[in-house]
Amino acid sequence: MRVWARGRLLDPADPVYPASDPVPTHGLGLFETCAVIDGRVFALDRHLARLRRSAAALDLAVDEDAITAGVAAVTGPDVGRLRITVGSPHGPVLVAESSPSRPSPALHRSSWVRNERSPLAGHKSTAYAADALALADARRHGADEAVLADTRDRLSEGSTSNVWVELDGELLTPTLASGCLPGVMRELVLEWSARAGLPVREVDLPWTVLDRRDIGLAVSNALRGFVPARALDGRPLGTTPVIAAVRELVDLRR
Repeated sequence: MRVWARGRLLDPADPVYPASDPVPTHGLGLFETCAVIDGRVFALDRHLARLRRSAAALDLAVDEDAITAGVAAVTGPDVGRLRITVGSPHGPVLVAESSPSRPSPALHRSSWVRNERSPLAGHKSTAYAADALALADARRHGADEAVLADTRDRLSEGSTSNVWVELDGELLTPTLASGCLPGVMRELVLEWSARAGLPVREVDLPWTVLDRRDIGLAVSNALRGFVPARALDGRPLGTTPVIAAVRELVDLRR
């Protein structure tokens, strides 16, 4: 692990934030988790663009020059993931480390909901406790990702990913009105699929769509890419054609 903060590399055991810093005390910060492939941060420009949009919405500063310096200091061929955190008056914090391989996920329907009217909805906030608790609950149920509805009983997203449903020959993902994160990989899947002529679009989906037995499910985020889900609430899920085609497309483009 490499840690960069306050303009220099730190020992990972060293403290990073003062006790009064708003990031740990109030969760008033933003973060981006990026894949690093062969020493290169994948889609860094898109991550930074999302960071700028969210920072403007939450009135936080983003020092992109400092982030650029930090990226150069911590990335290398042995790095698989990079986390960039902003919100501290002392500047950004970057943490680079290896990234373990992950199997196709098993999903669990969470009893908690995403509040699409929250000021944090759609932003990758360091106020992350609700997602961490949903993920921990999923793991207690033998899964490794939680899926959440919004307050209007629409499918929203996973605790760490965007969710995709293959239904009646189309691949569908919830609209941003559901409070889901505008994921970098979500954005790329929509763009790449449109160029390839694949039937992929965003749409409001009822929570009850997950009750159907004829659907396929997949999740996406910057680290996983786009991967089919292997189970939902313990029920095995089969391979579906559009999900398979999109996965092949994403694997070729990453």
